[in-house]
Amino acid sequence: MDNADQETPVQDTALPGLPLTRECPYHPPRAYEDLRDRGSVTRIRLYDGREIWAVTGHGVVRSLLADERLTVDRDKAEFPKLARLLVLGRPDRHPSMRALLRTDPPLHTEQRRALSPSLSLKRIQTWRPALEAVADERLEALAAGPRGAAADLVGSYVRPLVTASMTEMLGIPEDDRSRLDDALYGHFDRVPVLEDYLRSVYERKLDQPADGSGLLDDLIAQVRAGTLTPEQFVHYGTVLIVAGQDVTVSTIALAVLTLLTHEDELARLLGGEVPWSDAVEELLRFLSLTGGIVRVATTDIETSGVVIRAGDGVVLLNAAANRDPGVYELPRELDLRRRVRNHLAFGFGVHQCVGQNLARLDVEVALRKLFDRFPKLRLAVPLDEVPVRQGLVFGVSALPVEW
Repeated sequence: MDNADQETPVQDTALPGLPLTRECPYHPPRAYEDLRDRGSVTRIRLYDGREIWAVTGHGVVRSLLADERLTVDRDKAEFPKLARLLVLGRPDRHPSMRALLRTDPPLHTEQRRALSPSLSLKRIQTWRPALEAVADERLEALAAGPRGAAADLVGSYVRPLVTASMTEMLGIPEDDRSRLDDALYGHFDRVPVLEDYLRSVYERKLDQPADGSGLLDDLIAQVRAGTLTPEQFVHYGTVLIVAGQDVTVSTIALAVLTLLTHEDELARLLGGEVPWSDAVEELLRFLSLTGGIVRVATTDIETSGVVIRAGDGVVLLNAAANRDPGVYELPRELDLRRRVRNHLAFGFGVHQCVGQNLARLDVEVALRKLFDRFPKLRLAVPLDEVPVRQGLVFGVSALPVEW
């Protein structure tokens, strides 16, 4: 048969695209609800015409996140790119960004085992006093500024606090922290700069007695024991910094914005009606900033009345799952009294965020200290003038406030 006689596959032009744009900073795209109306698992079309599965139902997302028949390996030819930027920018081209985030068990299990003890809830709580001190210092600096002037909360408070949290986690000395800040924000492509910085930290720490204050000392001990290589030390440190920094900054900034535009809920929180721990979990459910968790099926999977074939791409829309009306009553409403504990903001299964305990601490300390110091905090511009950053991780580039 010659080429003229071969049949060309017919594409379903009625398939919806993948919605990524938020109309409101604290609500996922409305089109997620249209996808859910089609079913918990439905076909969609990406920007390049490729068809993949989108999953919106909470139970199905949770189940598939724990399903080892779905791979995170981006080397697979079938692995879909959700946006053109991911093709042009190739954020996974660095070796460090392929560690932990792009590996399946058993390698992923081994990598996670090297990091988990350093990120336990008990260990992380020991860093609380240091974070609270940084928060107090930053807030006092804000209060000392010109009376009546608007301040950008992202640059002056949120980002420095999250960076301080990162340095506490890593165990970086005070006099070296400006180098980390430069590596994070002084370069267009920060990954190679962070890798170089961590190599220099490794060379210095290897000849010094460990004080056990942070994750880097823990990893150095594993290098000395022969269970970790120097390159793994660099890769693990880099991926934790990159994966945790921007999402945590965006979550805190949008949590502030959300509370300022939900005055009744904020009043309940500041009046002591709601524990901070409950408020943080509801804000995490409500916001869910990522545009989806991508996987590829390695074998056929039957779920929700459809068959996901081997090689099919899948995007697990955890923001949609966290608004599933079958699980949460009035899911589009912020209710700090909800006492939610089953949200998927940190994923689920073997790839659930290894740094989630630190992220929770960052959010809680940042919000509690901020509103304790400035209970009359308010936006300095109308909501629709807050500069937003659309994409696979939603955020605001600045948050102008007054008090």
